[in-house]
Amino acid sequence: MPEKTIFEKIRDKEIKSEIVFEDDVAIAFKDVNPQAPVHILVIPRQRLAGFPELKSADPTFVGAFIARVARVAGELGLEKDGYRIVFNSGKNGQQSVDYLHAHIIGGRQMGWPPG
Repeated sequence: MPEKTIFEKIRDKEIKSEIVFEDDVAIAFKDVNPQAPVHILVIPRQRLAGFPELKSADPTFVGAFIARVARVAGELGLEKDGYRIVFNSGKNGQQSVDYLHAHIIGGRQMGWPPG
């Protein structure tokens, strides 16, 4: 069995993290290297290696996960001024952990282009 990713260890409570939301679909926690005043990672409980795996995932699961990302952003109070949701995918997309995760980034004006 392959070694667990850091996100699996956070999910399984083997590594402490500052969790801001969790339910049976997803867990959200503060990024240890924040890029803005608010920087939260949202991971599904069900492990997918990355964004491309969503093509074959159950649509009900995909919808539930995205709804949790929106819920967390709302609970963080980011809806009034706006925020960014980022999914990094693969090497060129700067994905550093092979586990699907959404970045919720807010609390400041975002720049464009992002990369």
